[in-house]
Amino acid sequence: MSIIILGIESSCDDTSAAVLKDGFELSNVIANQDVHKEYGGVVPELASRAHQQNIIPVVDLAIKKARISKKEINAVAFTRGPGLLGSLLVGASFAKGFSISNNIPIIDVNHLHGHILVHFIKEIGKEKKMPSFPFLCLLVSGGHSQIVLVQDYLSMQILGQTIDDAAGEAFDKCAKVMGFPYPGGPVIDKLARDGNPHAFKFNKPRIDGLNYSFSGFKTSFLYFFRNMMKEDRNFVENFKNDICASIQFTIIDILLEKLILAAKQTGIHEIAIAGGVSANSGLRETLHKEAVKRGWKLYIPEIKYTTDNAAMIAITGFYKFIVKKFASQTVVPVPRIENIQDTYF
Repeated sequence: MSIIILGIESSCDDTSAAVLKDGFELSNVIANQDVHKEYGGVVPELASRAHQQNIIPVVDLAIKKARISKKEINAVAFTRGPGLLGSLLVGASFAKGFSISNNIPIIDVNHLHGHILVHFIKEIGKEKKMPSFPFLCLLVSGGHSQIVLVQDYLSMQILGQTIDDAAGEAFDKCAKVMGFPYPGGPVIDKLARDGNPHAFKFNKPRIDGLNYSFSGFKTSFLYFFRNMMKEDRNFVENFKNDICASIQFTIIDILLEKLILAAKQTGIHEIAIAGGVSANSGLRETLHKEAVKRGWKLYIPEIKYTTDNAAMIAITGFYKFIVKKFASQTVVPVPRIENIQDTYF
């Protein structure tokens, strides 16, 4: 008997719904919210209102594109957290209502878990190489930077994580200081391609173990920026490519240093990346070089699976459905989840 899962993702500013059948993607619909660009970042109240407007048409379109009926869906999976509370409430409430009206179970999903399991989403007519267990996953996004030991679909352990800011946040904050539009990470990535990564040097943290820190780097860049702007008001315009290349090089170097150490300590050569920052071209190129150099088997998701999407929630729901890890109607969203191996995993 086939298993059809409807996935709902509403953790931040994208409303997404997807349908998976036995792990194969039938549809994956995303509604973006451009309004936040005017404010230089996501405004929680505006995000939750937009989710309320988008959730029904997005789910309806996902089901239509999947060419199934609601009666064929075996369970609905939704993002429980982490994320913006107002946004999470919209997705959770819809999932509960859909579950009751169709008499099917609901499955709560850790957003970070979903990012990692994108590597197991299958597409009809496409061959896909998937990681073998155990593997290491560098999970890097706007809110999280972690090295995760993935032992099974539902068993994971954080080996290291940021003690302050995330890599994606560092990209965006540096871009904002320079006056670039939101989101700033992709802007830096684009400009960095024509720049010298060694033109400027920024401080790198010295943190024991496998943990990360990006607050010191951000402070270092801020002081550097202020000093250079005092000397030349056109500094950013004149050297924007070199500045971006140097920022990107430093952040990637920080990320890779700990990932290499984790691979050495665990002896694991199956390496994957996930999360929004995994779309960064510089990170991808550097990882490819390191993989060749160190004999890693590298797994990099397609760009469409790097950002928040409901297919990643549905695939996680699929594996939780198999072992009957269902949630009750009393489940509530959790904006902050300190450990990926939480109580409802």
